Amino acid sequence: MQQSPYERSTRTGAASAGGAGAAYATTEQPPAGASATFAELLQRVKAEGLLEPRPRYYAGRLALNTTLLVLGLGAFFLVGDSWWQIPVAAWMGMCGAQSSFMWHDAGHKAMFRSRRAALAVGYFHADFVNGVSFDWWLHHHNRHHSHPNHLELDPDIGRRTAIFDLSQYPARRGTQRLIVRYQSVLFFVLLVLESAKMQRTAVRAIAGGLSRRPVLESTLLLVRLALYLGAVFTVLSPALAVAFIAVQQACLGVYFGLLFAPNHKGMEIRGGSLESLDWLERQVLTSRNIRPGPFTDFLYGGLNYQVEHHLFPSMPGKNLRRARELTRAYCARQGVPYHEVSMWSSYREVATYLHKVSAPVRRGEMDVPLPGR
Repeated sequence: MQQSPYERSTRTGAASAGGAGAAYATTEQPPAGASATFAELLQRVKAEGLLEPRPRYYAGRLALNTTLLVLGLGAFFLVGDSWWQIPVAAWMGMCGAQSSFMWHDAGHKAMFRSRRAALAVGYFHADFVNGVSFDWWLHHHNRHHSHPNHLELDPDIGRRTAIFDLSQYPARRGTQRLIVRYQSVLFFVLLVLESAKMQRTAVRAIAGGLSRRPVLESTLLLVRLALYLGAVFTVLSPALAVAFIAVQQACLGVYFGLLFAPNHKGMEIRGGSLESLDWLERQVLTSRNIRPGPFTDFLYGGLNYQVEHHLFPSMPGKNLRRARELTRAYCARQGVPYHEVSMWSSYREVATYLHKVSAPVRRGEMDVPLPGR
């Protein structure tokens, strides 16, 4: 399992400015990943024990996630061949997204320090429950954490049809250009396909040799598909079965998308072959928090504390609220902008940013030949 620069640093115990710089350096560049200011914040977080495992908390999270899934499955078989299955399909979509928090935290070793336990939870919840390649996600997500919102180094920036900088537009073709023109709306509409896209990516990743355990992942994906389609088409009529799958996948995709959309979209973007920000600024300036509360914390699974999660990826979710208090106060003293808004304001900011970026396209100012033509 790959480690982010932060995760490697926690194992070295670096506390001095020089030690932190070396520990947080990435493989792509010379040691410049963490500033002395971050080393000071990290020391305070460690002093409060916020990086220590919380096994009881995660035992409860796993139990809750299992209960949600069992309730959905029970409802599916009790309701039977009825159009009341549509709310059940929406519920199962929600359960899938909640399950993604399990593989996410396991992948960051926030849930378990044990590699074996983390992998077991990760493969089960990613591959078997959601049809997503856990190995592909690990590689992809660790790169994102190392360089969030970097046009060349963050894969989350490059893999979407929407553009976050005008320099990305010439690479868009055909209908992609139409989507970019109205991306402030279509970005959210097309989230219904997000789950299907991740499942397609899983197949391509395994076929392309990007999985470390292709036999395991292939087996889990095939067993999941057989059980899923077998249950749906056995219990439901063909038309209802298709509707159930469409609703479940759409709800899962929208929930997936609404989880990641506010985290970084519309925050600072940079380019170039090298990273221009140190670790503290890299994570704080590119991340947006959603104001916490019991419902918000449940809905986002702790990802609403995006600043703290990026600063301390292996921190248990239970401790992110306290880390937020320390980080906000520290950033205020250091003069580092810290951005936190309400849930609805976050989506408005994302839509506004996407609308602004695509404005030259709508005005016809970007009708230039594609590269190589």
